[in-house]
Amino acid sequence: MSAPQDLDDTAAPLIEHLAELRSRLMWSALAFIIGMLICFTVWNPIFNFLTQPICGALATRGQDCGLILIKLQEGFFVAINISFLGGFVLAFPVIAYQMWRFVAPGLYKTEKNAFLPFLIASPVMFAIGGLFAFYVVLPLAFDFFLGFQQGSLTGEGAKGGAMAGITFQGSVQEYLALTTKFIMAFGICFQLPVLLTLMGKAGLVSSAGLAGVRKYAVVVILIVAAIVTPPDVVTQAILFSVVYGLYEISIYLVRRIETKREARLRAEGLWVDDEDDEEDVTESGDEASK
Repeated sequence: MSAPQDLDDTAAPLIEHLAELRSRLMWSALAFIIGMLICFTVWNPIFNFLTQPICGALATRGQDCGLILIKLQEGFFVAINISFLGGFVLAFPVIAYQMWRFVAPGLYKTEKNAFLPFLIASPVMFAIGGLFAFYVVLPLAFDFFLGFQQGSLTGEGAKGGAMAGITFQGSVQEYLALTTKFIMAFGICFQLPVLLTLMGKAGLVSSAGLAGVRKYAVVVILIVAAIVTPPDVVTQAILFSVVYGLYEISIYLVRRIETKREARLRAEGLWVDDEDDEEDVTESGDEASK
């Protein structure tokens, strides 16, 4: 007779958790929809702001800044895409707060104190990476791409006949897709210290282990730089330098975590040195041989 009662006792908290999760998701979705509506009303100024890198690169070449609509519905979908991305940005504090309120009751106080700084650092590092891409990388990339233009020449000025002119006439949707790709890629790359430090806090990685695979990390970072940036050596070198610097910072942060953990365990008398472990193993082996 106790089995059904036990089943009922376990089912009630599960239903309560599901109801709370539904409530948190509804508040998050509502914040996202409101953010989308706000951004849809001002999508044009947002897009004008996003065109600053390309307009600056064109201005340095004496060209007018203009993008074209290739398809009839392209302008509408550009507005929808901007509203979607902008709505998520505006709603992110509410979404993060709802996630925290759902997870926090199941964590110990020490776990809350350990996890909360990473929850705050993640969007901050993403914003830094996105701003770095927008103000540093994108102007260099667009300057590289625009270098493939050429003016048309005919008659005596053209050697070997007429030369076709190549002029940039960018698509609005293609430009938005390329710009958001760069911002998202750099924002994700800047999550590296947060991820590795959190893994170090959980004991999944160590500073010695990260330093030991440094040469493999260099290869991976070079591959990532080649994928997310154009075939421009300067841009790739900038991304590699930044991400590799973040990797070295991650090693330093993990080492600090390990030092603090060791000091705490020593103060509690729970720390055991590796040399002591080796001596204990050696002594036990000698006794066994006797």
